[in-house]
Amino acid sequence: MKTLLNAHKDARTQLLSAARMRGWEPLVWLVAFALPLLVPGHALIVNEVAIVALFAVSLDLVLGYTGIVSLGHAAFLGLGAYASALFAKHVMPDPVVGLLFGTFCATLLGAACSLTILRGTDLTRLMVTLGMALILMELANKLDWLTGGSDGLQGVMMGPVLGRFEFDLYGQTAAWYSLTVLMVLFALARRWVNSPWGATLMAVRDNPLRAMAIGIPVHNRLAVVYTVAAALAGAAGALMAQTTGFASLDVFALERSADVMLMLVIGGVGWLYGGVVGAVVFKLMHDVISGITPQYWTFWIGLFLVVLVLVGRERLIRPWLWFGRAADQKGGVQ
Repeated sequence: MKTLLNAHKDARTQLLSAARMRGWEPLVWLVAFALPLLVPGHALIVNEVAIVALFAVSLDLVLGYTGIVSLGHAAFLGLGAYASALFAKHVMPDPVVGLLFGTFCATLLGAACSLTILRGTDLTRLMVTLGMALILMELANKLDWLTGGSDGLQGVMMGPVLGRFEFDLYGQTAAWYSLTVLMVLFALARRWVNSPWGATLMAVRDNPLRAMAIGIPVHNRLAVVYTVAAALAGAAGALMAQTTGFASLDVFALERSADVMLMLVIGGVGWLYGGVVGAVVFKLMHDVISGITPQYWTFWIGLFLVVLVLVGRERLIRPWLWFGRAADQKGGVQ
């Protein structure tokens, strides 16, 4: 009994330790917040990276912590974008209230969709999530009297953030606004997944039957994490619409879901920072490569992904490991 109690305390201590910030993390966030001042000409790119990073973190909650593969995660991004844009246009232009409204709408959709993913296998879930995004895309296209149809929802004017900070043409306010929302939601998500409740998600991901056998309510866990992930994606969509003043059918497109999946392939799943790292690398590669070869930038990103999968993320980041492995193989042959 005493051994079990000690093991329980050790596990809880490890979870709390994982939830705490490392020494290098505050420095990373400080650099991120300093970028709009250091490189004001690229503040809009910083804003875009922050938004897609939040979107990638939301998918990582679903894919990395429960193993649910979603090809329609853009449904929540798009709903958050349109909801916040319509709210600003017809109710009030306050960005924070609009952000909360867009997040709330995406949360409701996520709660409804979570009921559908509980009844199928991986392939069924893929089709259900993809179908939901296509349905919302078609609705936004047909309800042109409300959404603008294929022309998009234009003329969205936002008020100052917290009544003080006006959105500027250079995008500095937008970048700080998006980075603040990303940091707050990232910290909450990290604390959540490293709690005792969040630790059960890995058990559900690794072996749902065994998790169910030891008393973990698997369906409840899947529904909750899917709803929370939808909320984060909706927040990302709201930020996108608010900082650009525009919402179009593109936010529901399959390419959105595919791109965020690629970001997680680049950064890794199951540690939240993978979404942030993947978003930074993907957007920077997109910006740099498309500036050099606009027609073939997808080829080079595809080649990078192939090399990443074949070589491995760890060996690609630390190429000196190649020589160590080669030496080990040579010694084994001898």
